[in-house]
Amino acid sequence: MSEFEPTAAELARANEELREQLEEAHELIHAIRTGAVDALAVQSAEGPRIFTLQGADQSYRTLIEQMNEGALLLAEDATVLYCNASLADLLRCPLAEVMGRSFDEFVPPGFKQIWAALMLKGWAGKSRGELPLRTQTGVLLPFSVSMNVLEFNETPVLAVIVTDLSAQREITAIRAQVAEQNALLDRKNEELKREEAARLAGERAAAEASRVLEGIPQIAWTANPQGFNTYLNRRWFDYIGRENAVGSDQGWDAHLHPDDRPASGQRWRECLASGEPYEVEYRFRNRAGDYRWMLGRALPSRNTQGEIIQWIGTCTDIHEQKLALERIDQAQQQLRDNNEQLTRANVDLDNFIYTASHDLRAPISNIEGLLDALLLELPAATTQSEEVHPLLDLMQDSVNRFKRTIEHLTEVSRLQKEHGGLAVPVDLAAVVHDVRLDLEPVIQSTEARLDVDVQATTVLFLEKNLRSVVFNLLSNALKYRAPNRSPHVRLRTWTEAGGVVLEVSDNGLGLDAAYTDRLFGMFQRFHDHVEGSGIGLYMVKKMVENAGGRIAVKSTLGVGSVFSVYFTNQ
Repeated sequence: MSEFEPTAAELARANEELREQLEEAHELIHAIRTGAVDALAVQSAEGPRIFTLQGADQSYRTLIEQMNEGALLLAEDATVLYCNASLADLLRCPLAEVMGRSFDEFVPPGFKQIWAALMLKGWAGKSRGELPLRTQTGVLLPFSVSMNVLEFNETPVLAVIVTDLSAQREITAIRAQVAEQNALLDRKNEELKREEAARLAGERAAAEASRVLEGIPQIAWTANPQGFNTYLNRRWFDYIGRENAVGSDQGWDAHLHPDDRPASGQRWRECLASGEPYEVEYRFRNRAGDYRWMLGRALPSRNTQGEIIQWIGTCTDIHEQKLALERIDQAQQQLRDNNEQLTRANVDLDNFIYTASHDLRAPISNIEGLLDALLLELPAATTQSEEVHPLLDLMQDSVNRFKRTIEHLTEVSRLQKEHGGLAVPVDLAAVVHDVRLDLEPVIQSTEARLDVDVQATTVLFLEKNLRSVVFNLLSNALKYRAPNRSPHVRLRTWTEAGGVVLEVSDNGLGLDAAYTDRLFGMFQRFHDHVEGSGIGLYMVKKMVENAGGRIAVKSTLGVGSVFSVYFTNQ
């Protein structure tokens, strides 16, 4: 054996010493866990060292133990070196089981990083935060932790104060409920105040309305939002023969004509539901028992919130107007009947004109043929004699006038049939150009000056009728020229009020203003020295009016005339 190897006696003594130290340590730890002795367990290079706190200040210990918050001291590895009873109660864990235990065990897995960050910041100086802790029973409770580093026996420890936030959150929730209830009460009070203000405003409005409504000549009334009558002015009671009555009349509809009750009642209910203005015509029985027509109107009166507080209405006597309208309706019906009769008469006239022109053509042709035969049979000396030649000329002239009259009647009948024909866009400039070419011989022979200024180029019209209108106006301007001056004719067009105006002016003979109203009549002639039938302007007026337009004339005797044709493009 080596000389340094202990003997059995030495080993026995060493074992006894270790056993006694172990028992002493067990007793010290048991005392610390049971709270009999305060202690700190601090990890050192030589291993864990136990420091008892038997010498701590008694008043300080009492303060810590009496705190409602949890208090503990942690080692660097988060071992609980000390904690008060409040912390054990908060964690639902016996005090002896908290002491010496790692505080990390009470931190839920999802908050380990938050806890580690708070610890790191706490060891650096001070730290504060919130996180849940898991109690011994597994319940998670919200806590606020505050950390600060302390020196104990020249060894740093982390002092932690743990505050339960459950009660504070319950108090906050209760306060929120109380605040909500208070707000609800405030709203109710405000609503009651508004209702009271609305009621007072309604009463004031009703009083003011009554004062105003008593001063108007019509029957006036008010009703509540439900539609029941609340007031009638004295005009109503005077109307029904109850002079001494005042206020409302819930039976006022008893005076309403039975035939008018369904429609007026239905309209009243619709307006009450929609808030639309009320207007209806109905009949009320007066004191003499006669029913008179009334125009009933009412509007809703609203408060500042837009709610209807009452209806204000009037009943205006329209009996005479109603009877007048009935007479107008009867007159209009009579006019429609007369128009139908005139239409039938026009049709009959058209038929007559057509039949007459057709039936007269054969006799006049026979007369013309007999005249030609007579001219062939008579010797030339006889036909050229002073006695016979004028007679033959008169007979031929009469036949020609008769034929022209028949042609004019046929043309008038044609115009009647074309009324309402489909109008199409027509190039007015092209029509004027064609008519000018047709009249060029007359223009040259009379040495006339024709100025054309076509600004509006398109009109809605029948093309052949438009040509006839332009031809008649221009040819008349040349035909009825003044003998003492060269003819000067101006034609121009422009757009006006959605239509087109065609104007033809001349410096011709002109016409006395007294005859202008007769100018467009059939077979009207005012210058006998010029050949004509008196049918041209009548046909122009007829064609223009059939197309929805009109024609007007301004003429001065010895100065000239201005014809204006107004075409519509609708």
